[in-house]
Amino acid sequence: MNASTHAVTNQPEPLVGHDVFAADHALTEGVARHLPEGLRDSVREELSGLGRAAGSAQAQEWGVQADRNPPRLLTHDRYGHRIDEVEFHPAWHRLLAKGVGAGLTAAWTREHGHLRRAAGFLVWTQVEAGHGCPLSMTHAAVPALRTDPALAAAWEPKLTSLVYDQGLRPVAQKAGALFGMGMTEKQGGSDVRANTTRAEALAEEGTYALTGHKWFCSAPMSDAFLVLAQAPGGLTCFLVPRVLEDGTRNPFAIQRLKDKLGNRSNASGEVEFAGTWARRVGEEGRGVRTIIEMVSATRLDCVTGSAALMRQAVVQAVHHTSYRSAFGGVLIEKPLMRNVLADLAVESEAATTLALRLAAAYDAAYGEGDERERAFLRLALPVAKYWVTKRCTPLVAEALECLGGNGYVEESGMPRLLRESPLNSLWEGAGNVQALDVLRVLQREPAAFDAFLREVGRARGADHRLDAAIKALLTELADLSGIEARARRLVERMAVVLQGSLLVRFAPSYVEEAYCASRLGGDWGTSFGTLPHTLDLAAVVDRARPVH
Repeated sequence: MNASTHAVTNQPEPLVGHDVFAADHALTEGVARHLPEGLRDSVREELSGLGRAAGSAQAQEWGVQADRNPPRLLTHDRYGHRIDEVEFHPAWHRLLAKGVGAGLTAAWTREHGHLRRAAGFLVWTQVEAGHGCPLSMTHAAVPALRTDPALAAAWEPKLTSLVYDQGLRPVAQKAGALFGMGMTEKQGGSDVRANTTRAEALAEEGTYALTGHKWFCSAPMSDAFLVLAQAPGGLTCFLVPRVLEDGTRNPFAIQRLKDKLGNRSNASGEVEFAGTWARRVGEEGRGVRTIIEMVSATRLDCVTGSAALMRQAVVQAVHHTSYRSAFGGVLIEKPLMRNVLADLAVESEAATTLALRLAAAYDAAYGEGDERERAFLRLALPVAKYWVTKRCTPLVAEALECLGGNGYVEESGMPRLLRESPLNSLWEGAGNVQALDVLRVLQREPAAFDAFLREVGRARGADHRLDAAIKALLTELADLSGIEARARRLVERMAVVLQGSLLVRFAPSYVEEAYCASRLGGDWGTSFGTLPHTLDLAAVVDRARPVH
């Protein structure tokens, strides 16, 4: 090898050793905005600790290892006994242990817990997104279990524990537990009322035997699951533990693990129930109503998880272009590249700001019983879930391109982000499901629309483009003809108006100006990098830097 020809020049150093939380101005400012003053310093310290861990070389290596060594299904032990276990790389367990220890399953038991958890989830997901699934499922199971005080008493302390207790044992013997979910079946998909899994009542009150098949079971290695099945009284929600109280395994056959586009570190499986013991959660025939609170919480995680992917993509693009020179100068200083980066940064900040607003609404609705905030969530959540998760993939793809050919190479980490980026749009109801949910709320729940209008109206008069967009939205809503066919366009308008309102109120003037001039003002192209050149794009990009 000739040392003179192999010298490595003009290649950025890896982005390690930084505080992922503290470097994110949209995140730090948003957290402070929604917290009482007396709690801000302690929460900032808590999240900075997690941010430094997320930015460490060790955590980033765990993320790479977990993704490159996907889980393996072990159907039988060496003696031929059926065990149905999933084997993971040690890095997966280290990531989960850190996430659980950081309180990412404990929002329900902490002051302003949903905001703190959302911020922590946004930080830690940037290390590796796949292990966020069991963290999300476990967190989201709590409100469904609370419909049954006895179940909540037995399981909630384990779900909200800060201890990651690996291995399948009776829940009473564990310091912490993880939850999964099984709703969809091969013949129904999102149409869960088409489910055919049967639930037959047993002698003990509230217990049933399940028979059927789940096409997608999230996190099948978990300690227990919330599932939907057809009981005599109709579609009903059930708790299915992997291990029964006496230590025997509940019949739970994992037929195979899905071979997915992304999310490679996480197991998603097809499972078979054959006389599987289950405990009813809620009333017979009200399964969707019982489990909807879980779905609502996981939808928020879809928004937050997409915001995390977007932020990490922007960070990598800004870092690379800050140290890469081409065409006579550093890339980040080139006007066209600066436009691309600024456009990406604005989209990322809008997603983060909206995710934190929803998390704060959760704290108010579920912690303080604020019915207006609950009504706001009922509409704003599917709107945000539709839009933010849809924006994630094109943003990540454009950020990858900022690295040129290097971005297409696995070692850059960008291909992993790109493979992950479509997932949150699919999870917990794809785009059409969210759009139809928005239409149902608009038609049946006027309090939710009033709460939405009240929220966006808080910025009225501050920017003429936002005012015009609100007026146009109201005009469109006044005409219900063909509304289902144009539901996506309607939800998109609602989303950009909501994001615009938040940025006008809370973001620096150069960020909100860039958003309103493009997303609301119409002076924007069909791809990123088409912001009006008269904006202060340098300030937008500088705000997005991971290290200052």
